[in-house]
Amino acid sequence: MPETAQFVDPRRWKALIFIALAQLMVVLDATIVNIALPSAQADLGISDGNRQWVITAYALAFGGLLLFGGRIADLWGRKQTFIVGLIGFAAASAVGGAALNTPMLLGARALQGVFGALLAPSALSLLAVMFTDAKERAKAFGVFGAIAGGGGAVGLILGGVLTEYMDWRWTFFVNIPFAIIAAIGAVAVIREPVESHNSSRLDVPGVILATTGLVSLVYGFTRAEADGWSAGPTIGLFVAAAVLLVAFVVVESRVKAPLLPLRVVADRNRGGVYASLALAIIGMFGLFLFLTYYMQVVKGYSPVRTGFAFLPMVAGMITGSTQIGARLMTRVPARLLMGPGFLVASVGMLLLTQIDLDTSYPALILPGFLLLGLGMGTAFMPAMSLATHGVEPRDAGVASAMVNTSQQVGGAIGTALLNTIAASATTEYAKSHAAGAPSRTALQLQSMVHGYTAAIWWAVGILVLAAVIAITFINAGQPEGGGAVAGSGDGAAEDAVPVMAH
Repeated sequence: MPETAQFVDPRRWKALIFIALAQLMVVLDATIVNIALPSAQADLGISDGNRQWVITAYALAFGGLLLFGGRIADLWGRKQTFIVGLIGFAAASAVGGAALNTPMLLGARALQGVFGALLAPSALSLLAVMFTDAKERAKAFGVFGAIAGGGGAVGLILGGVLTEYMDWRWTFFVNIPFAIIAAIGAVAVIREPVESHNSSRLDVPGVILATTGLVSLVYGFTRAEADGWSAGPTIGLFVAAAVLLVAFVVVESRVKAPLLPLRVVADRNRGGVYASLALAIIGMFGLFLFLTYYMQVVKGYSPVRTGFAFLPMVAGMITGSTQIGARLMTRVPARLLMGPGFLVASVGMLLLTQIDLDTSYPALILPGFLLLGLGMGTAFMPAMSLATHGVEPRDAGVASAMVNTSQQVGGAIGTALLNTIAASATTEYAKSHAAGAPSRTALQLQSMVHGYTAAIWWAVGILVLAAVIAITFINAGQPEGGGAVAGSGDGAAEDAVPVMAH
């Protein structure tokens, strides 16, 4: 498709502004509610058992429908899907901000996830087909990677400001101007080549199996907290998830136009990116939730102070992504950025296992946050670029959806899994130390901190595993002349000349 390869959109940098704005809205929405959650919980009378559903409902719908959203982008066109996603996300945010009770809030969060599943893969695949020059692509993905890595922490800061000085409802309403500006900009400046569309029929069985399989998997982790790992419902959900996802793979290998062509994930580089990103996000999302409650409940920080306490992590992510990842991506193999990046982040996480009731922020939490941000930012940048490594243009949407799926499913699993670990450790500590506790309040706080540190230890191990997978599986190397990162697999030959698939 030589005419496609030569396409250069003169408005691509303007388009990047609106694509980045939409991505920022989606990513920060995953965490902006965390800071507001204690206030929303008190206002709407949400029980402790249901509060995590404010986070999980969004992640379930988002993660479960991302592959569907990616294929819809390939079928309808990425620009059209992008705009529909923006409008729907704004409407769902308005409902969330106006929520009168728990079901209304949870429904709005799920609806946000549905439209986010259209928006996120179309944003990344638009970027992939609009930037074809190696150096320009590195800069564009540097911006996108910084937003993907740092947007969650930005959400914590913005959530703190809005919650303390306005109302928790504004953590939803703030999405509306983001969406309107991005939609107007998309109509005005975004253009995509028609040649990159995929006109194949939608794989309905694949949609049903993938969605129900992913939802069962995440819901299984969620139920483990309430019922225990050996409970019948928990085991049943995990078994159902395994059966559904295996059936999905079988169907995808046989249908003419699969929802997820197995060629997209069979490449070791893309597979390594998806797996390592999912693991890294499992660790990060749980950390956001724990440290938010640690700083507000244990340390007594205000929502704004809590938000700004995360600022060094944001700075580290932006620095790692734009100053390290983007500058080195065209010079060194991706695994030498992703593997060490995840290891640096694990060192930062390791520091945070030492938190206690009287932990000093400058002495321990600050360096932990800086290392976490720097490492994750460095790793995210090449991961975002490599996610569409060598794919055919018709698969750009679903390949982009896979990187978002790995993040969102990882986030949902991370929140549920680490929350379960923390809750179990908290209960055990409270039981074993009840006799010698100076007061009930002190015991509750110390038990809470013990639960957090137990879960953070698991997060350390998960990040190390992410590093091992990145170093082992990803073998995309440095091309001659310092161009785009090349590699093996089905796209290696194409990577020598920048193509629309990137």
